[in-house]
Amino acid sequence: MALPLIPTTLVGSYPQPDWLVDKAELLAHGPPRTRMESVWRQPHDLRGQAQDDAVLLAIRDQERAGLDILTDGEVRRESYFNHFANALEGIDLDKPGVVLGRTGKPTEVPRVVGPIRRRAPVEVEAARFLRANTERATKITVPGPFTMTMLAKDEHYGDDRKLAMAYADAVNAELKDLKAAGIDVLQIDEPYLSPNAEKARGFALEAIERALHGVEGPTAIHLCMGYAYVVKTKAKEYAFLRELNSTSAAQISIEAAEPDLDLAVLKDLPSKSVMVGVLNLGDPAIETPELIEKRLAAALRHIAPEHLIAAPDCGMKYLPRATAYGKMAAMVEGARRVRARL
Repeated sequence: MALPLIPTTLVGSYPQPDWLVDKAELLAHGPPRTRMESVWRQPHDLRGQAQDDAVLLAIRDQERAGLDILTDGEVRRESYFNHFANALEGIDLDKPGVVLGRTGKPTEVPRVVGPIRRRAPVEVEAARFLRANTERATKITVPGPFTMTMLAKDEHYGDDRKLAMAYADAVNAELKDLKAAGIDVLQIDEPYLSPNAEKARGFALEAIERALHGVEGPTAIHLCMGYAYVVKTKAKEYAFLRELNSTSAAQISIEAAEPDLDLAVLKDLPSKSVMVGVLNLGDPAIETPELIEKRLAAALRHIAPEHLIAAPDCGMKYLPRATAYGKMAAMVEGARRVRARL
């Protein structure tokens, strides 16, 4: 990848068009953990074409705004999690399980009834479509093994560590196929590490390393404190962060703008590049480039510019498209100004 100093990227998702998904249906629930067919406006025979067109819109918005590393906006997914997690063998799709979600509410999740295995590549065709439709660097995300373990009802393994290792093997196979499809950065999403820090210390690092083993090129681990529309009060610190400095991931992605995170925590990740969240997705106001400059300058007090990446706090899926685009463009301009000064 030929990237500038302080490159810009999305965490993963970008708003889906209203003609593609029913936003009211999507917003009426938390991020779906099982399949949620009711959000799609197109029948199956037309959905693929509609998703292709929506991905092209997401790509062109990112290019027009000036992002350096592009995603497909996760436009083909009902959530960052459920598309991959429910494509695996060993899941009973007809009878989901129920666990307590991040906010303490009962949540339908995949019910594990047999060995977890990846039947076939899940996101590879989407990755090829992204790669074929931009000349810029690319990134694809996959849910991480620890988060999938926390969001499953296990009726087969009887042991969280064993389940996490099975998920890790599935993720590892997927990441290697995504790399073969030409994707530059491969990211696993692990938002459940910090809320479950004690359990994470038992086996999360082992599962993450198993998922990343032998994967070529830069890999990333994304942490967040929950989508802004779901989690209204954000913690002021991560309970599981410095532990990730020992992983083989090249990048760690953290939410910083909305929780007003003390960026001195960047010193806990001395061997990593860090995607620092500089867009507050809980605030409908579009940041000014000056505010982005200020947030990046705060990060640069604790990290070298060669290791800083500018990003939103989390996925932009639940924002209005105009708001998401405006925030994204402001982030690019703010990063450009900091880069020029450096």
